[in-house]
Amino acid sequence: MNQAELFYPQAAAPSHEAALPQADVSEEPPFRFEDIEPEPRVAYTVRLADYPHPAADAVKVSEQRFRRELDRQLGGDVTRALRAFHNASESSETDLTREETALARRWMKAYDAARTAGFRDLGDTDEAFFDVRAV
Repeated sequence: MNQAELFYPQAAAPSHEAALPQADVSEEPPFRFEDIEPEPRVAYTVRLADYPHPAADAVKVSEQRFRRELDRQLGGDVTRALRAFHNASESSETDLTREETALARRWMKAYDAARTAGFRDLGDTDEAFFDVRAV
């Protein structure tokens, strides 16, 4: 192959194959996007803070593992549970609704499970923690 063939390819010769019969697809109703509910998007960031060994790949994998476990535990309620936890830590239990109290408890359990998953392959992590913030 020379440069002319590489940069200015010739049109392919028409093939003499028999045309295949077209299947009648009009039997199925058209797909309607209005029938599908959108997936809830979680808008939050995760950052591994105070990790003494700045290995970028290990940190990124750890943050991804943490986020995946947090999403698995809480689903679409991550930001709501985070807000409930912050409200619970800044006020008394009598000021909270039952839903906020339940979400705060779910957050604590989910964060603990996610922290365990995130720190799984990291070495010395005495002072390191995962900082989760709503966007």
